[in-house]
Amino acid sequence: MEIILLEKVANLGSLGDKVAVKSGYGRNYLIPQGKAVAATAKKIAEFESRRAELEKVAAEKLLAAQTRGEELGKLAIVIAHKAGEEGRLFGSVGTHTIADAITAAGIAVEKHEVRLPVGVIRHLGSYDVAIHLHTDVNVTMSIKVIAE
Repeated sequence: MEIILLEKVANLGSLGDKVAVKSGYGRNYLIPQGKAVAATAKKIAEFESRRAELEKVAAEKLLAAQTRGEELGKLAIVIAHKAGEEGRLFGSVGTHTIADAITAAGIAVEKHEVRLPVGVIRHLGSYDVAIHLHTDVNVTMSIKVIAE
């Protein structure tokens, strides 16, 4: 299936690229999410007329993500959680808990933006957490988990 990308998609292409993808990926994800349109002659002409507008929107999204990334870099997040004597947590600290802690600190972050490279946190200590704000903007934060 040939599609035209309406925004940058990781590992696929950037705005305006005409790429071939599997039908299910294009039909079930990219097109309904508004990330792409089918590459027909009519849609290509329509895209070219809207290209400047789409590039402006993409630049604004990138700038907003970079601004949020700079603000996140200034934060120090401490999460208090119930733990045993050996430093093992009762339960775990996952993406939802981390996103809520960052949002409580003043910067709105969704749980799907939080990336835990080693999985959920099950012990006390300091951990590096990746925050994926945009295709081009990833911020690494230090999260400290302490006992309640």
